[in-house]
Order: sequence, then C-alpha cells, then structure tokens
Amino acid sequence: MADIGVRGSALAGPARLTTVRDQEALLDRLRAICLSLPEATEGAGVGNPSFRVRDKIFAMRHDRHDGRWSAWCKAPTGAQHALVQADAERYFVPPYVGVHGWIGISLEVDPDWDFVAELIEQSYRMTAPRKLIARMEDGKR
Repeated sequence: MADIGVRGSALAGPARLTTVRDQEALLDRLRAICLSLPEATEGAGVGNPSFRVRDKIFAMRHDRHDGRWSAWCKAPTGAQHALVQADAERYFVPPYVGVHGWIGISLEVDPDWDFVAELIEQSYRMTAPRKLIARMEDGKR
C-alpha cells in the first residue's frame, strides 16, 4: 500500500464548488474512479450513492451531510488523523464510520483527483477479496 502522507492540501486556498452542475460533474468523476475497479458496483442505501465490491461498501458520496457534499472511504491506519491534521477544510472524520478509520473528503473544496483516486483504491484494496486485488496487480481491471 502506498504511503498516504499529507498530499492533497491546497496552499493557495481552495475553490468552493456548490452548484448542482458542479456536484453532478464531481459525482461523475467519483463514479468513474470507483467503477474502474474490478467488480465495483454502484447502489443506493448508505450514501448517495455507495460503491461496493461483492456487496461490501468501499466508498460513498454524501449530499450535504453535515452541511457539505463529500465522499467517504476507508483509510489505512493513521491516514485519517494525518489528513485531518494537515487540511481540516478538505478532510474530516465522518460520522458513524469515522470511528472505524474512514475519511471524509469534501467535494466543496476543489479535490486533488489523483489523490482521491489513490484513497479510493486503497479503500477498495482494504475491502475486496484477495483474488480481485491480484487482478489489479496483474493490470486487469
């Protein structure tokens, strides 16, 4: 697993994205990242939507939960604390799942999509069966 570090924080001040069109575009981007992973599916339920592998959630988007549009995903041990400490406007501890190490990523602050993709891929790897992870390592998605 790659080291998360504290990438993804903006030094020049984040741009706020709040229009419905912006949020639809951001959801499309998030959807593309999640659904590019082996056997990933999109569904309703927890999150709006949630992304699963073999019926286990590895990422979800929340619309205006706690006053902000956001994506939530599992994070490796220590990453949640490091990210929130480095950039609390961009990263936060989400309710309910935050106690289990999940990280919230604000979509109202211009996201670093390469880093979001890394976080989501790591969440997927923490959730998916080894057989699917091996497919990724073989370059098969």
